[in-house]
Amino acid sequence: MTRPLRKLYVALFLGVLLLLFVWSMRGVLSYDAPKQFTVLDGGLAKTFESHYDKQFPVKNIGTNVWAALDYLLFNEGRPGVLIGEGEWLYSNEEFDAVADGQQQLNDNMALIKGVRDELAERDVLLVLAIVPSKSRLYPEFVGDNRLSSIRENLYQRFLDEARNAGIAAPDLLTTLQAGKSNGQVFLRTDTHWTPLGADLVARQLSETVNRATTLDGEPQVFVTEAEGSAPYMGDLTRFLPLDPLFADLMPAPDQLQKHVTRAPEPAAGADALFSDSEIPVALVGTSYSANPKWNFDGALRQHLQRDLSNHAEDGLGPIIPMLKFLQSDELKNTPPQLVIWEFPERYLPMANDLSAFDTQWLSALKQPDGNRHLIASDRL
Repeated sequence: MTRPLRKLYVALFLGVLLLLFVWSMRGVLSYDAPKQFTVLDGGLAKTFESHYDKQFPVKNIGTNVWAALDYLLFNEGRPGVLIGEGEWLYSNEEFDAVADGQQQLNDNMALIKGVRDELAERDVLLVLAIVPSKSRLYPEFVGDNRLSSIRENLYQRFLDEARNAGIAAPDLLTTLQAGKSNGQVFLRTDTHWTPLGADLVARQLSETVNRATTLDGEPQVFVTEAEGSAPYMGDLTRFLPLDPLFADLMPAPDQLQKHVTRAPEPAAGADALFSDSEIPVALVGTSYSANPKWNFDGALRQHLQRDLSNHAEDGLGPIIPMLKFLQSDELKNTPPQLVIWEFPERYLPMANDLSAFDTQWLSALKQPDGNRHLIASDRL
């Protein structure tokens, strides 16, 4: 920040404080004490506080004002978002350095290989769906934002490491880059892909699966239909608290097309519900798989022509849902033939809170030689 700009920021800060002070006096002067009130138990204070908050919602005003100053003067939002060009928003997790990032990367790769081995012991094939970062797919809009050194070649390093470990992992970056000519594959105001991006990935994964194995059961015709579009303010707009005072400064919403995948009609005399043993595929991952807005699991059903069980979860990253799945009754009693693990690249160097899991089990899982007998399926 240059010296004149710093002075301007300080002047604006003092000016806003003065304006807020003057405005706040309205709430004080307009207060009328109730005819009956108590002082000792705080009753009078509570009525004054309630009146003052209604007359002067200082928290919301202050939040809007400072957010507007940061946005207009410095092209910045709250920690969590980076503002690109053309109203494109990016998660700072795609760019920032990570404390002990290389060690976390190594630990997470060891866990991934342990998952591969644990599934293989149950004759379950692992397919890793490495989701490239939005900034890698749309670098033309990142503006002045720059990747930290650990993230510069992260996708290719992750892909190479997985393939060197014998894990099936298609190059989804190339798939999505080619798909950009057909439409937007990631949302402009959100961290996630569009239904088009999810469909392209599902199609590529199905081709990878078909080359690697033959899924059990008869193919089933799942049909995906578009059900119109609607304005959608993505999750990254939460880091721009401009509404309501400066709502006009907000990026324009995305247009999100809704897709729904419907199951085939059951044959005459057949049970309408599939039993667990008839579901050959399990999906594990993050909100890219869990959120129905993107219809990723539906697209996978359509292209694989098989039903699947979805174990993805919002807000936990990719590793914790997989560790839960490894200890699930489904894997223990009716293991699928195939597990698709959706894993965004940005999570590879990030730490995970694994305190809910047995440390001895986790340690054994990361060992190159296994010691898989230490796994206790009933412990979380």
